[in-house]
Amino acid sequence: MTLEDATTTTVTTTVGNVSVLAGLLGPRDEHLRVIERAFPEARISVQGNEISVSGADAGKILRLFDELVLVLESGQALDPAKISRTIDMVDDDLRPSEVLGHEVVRGLRGKPVRPTTAGQKRYADAIEAATVTFAIGPAGTGKSYLAVAAAVQALQARRVQRIVLTRPAVEAGERLGFLPGDLMAKVDPYLRPLYDALYDMLGPDGTQRLIANGAIEVVPLAFMRGRTLNDSFIILDEAQNTTPEQMKMFLTRIGFNAKAVVTGDVTQIDLNGRESGMDRIESILGDVEGIRFVHLGRRDVVRARIVADIVAAYEERT
Repeated sequence: MTLEDATTTTVTTTVGNVSVLAGLLGPRDEHLRVIERAFPEARISVQGNEISVSGADAGKILRLFDELVLVLESGQALDPAKISRTIDMVDDDLRPSEVLGHEVVRGLRGKPVRPTTAGQKRYADAIEAATVTFAIGPAGTGKSYLAVAAAVQALQARRVQRIVLTRPAVEAGERLGFLPGDLMAKVDPYLRPLYDALYDMLGPDGTQRLIANGAIEVVPLAFMRGRTLNDSFIILDEAQNTTPEQMKMFLTRIGFNAKAVVTGDVTQIDLNGRESGMDRIESILGDVEGIRFVHLGRRDVVRARIVADIVAAYEERT
């Protein structure tokens, strides 16, 4: 229940469930402290199961509390980082309960994979709607992880017959022959982040079983030429390290009933001065039907807080 006193700009909400109230406030009220720091001019008081908010941002804060209650009632836990991301969503006039409630896939032991920021939700929606999705953003924004989650979901739902993972092996100049082992062993180090995501969702045994039967294919970008990939979910990771020619070659591999996700961080190009295939891609393909571009930023970083701070520091100096 929500009440508002227009004369004093005070709003009040009542949380009927004691355990929900405890999760809302956090241990030793640490969640409440995060909210208070975000809105220093507001006054928040808790008496029993009633929360009152006064100040210019009272309405926004009350909406934040109502959304956090919905998140808790859906079975999700809160922590200070999630509280901060939820505040960002409310600032953007979004509904955090809808963003955080979107399930991409259920991973190992039934654990759901969900977007944790508004940008990630836009990304997940774009993958679902588009034939080709470009995700551009810094490290830690979930570009590869959510792409793999969407691919696993499509495979489990039998919308595609296989997942194809590829990545440019820039450090080896795409000449992998001198590395020991077979093709899989040669390209394995470059695709480790994608393997890690697959292991999270399918487990090591499940992943290796799908690789063995061809449902998951791992291939260096240089070996994609001449192929047509039908009934496939294709992920090109670290695409900032492709050349324009490689990017065009990759995109023209897409066949019938196929979906592709291209991820890249244009601030980490390792091409020694050569043009990246991501440099002008949006101006070239931005008007093509079936292609979406999603830009992720520091507010979408879901690794340790220091990663977001590092991204912010670089953004301010470039």
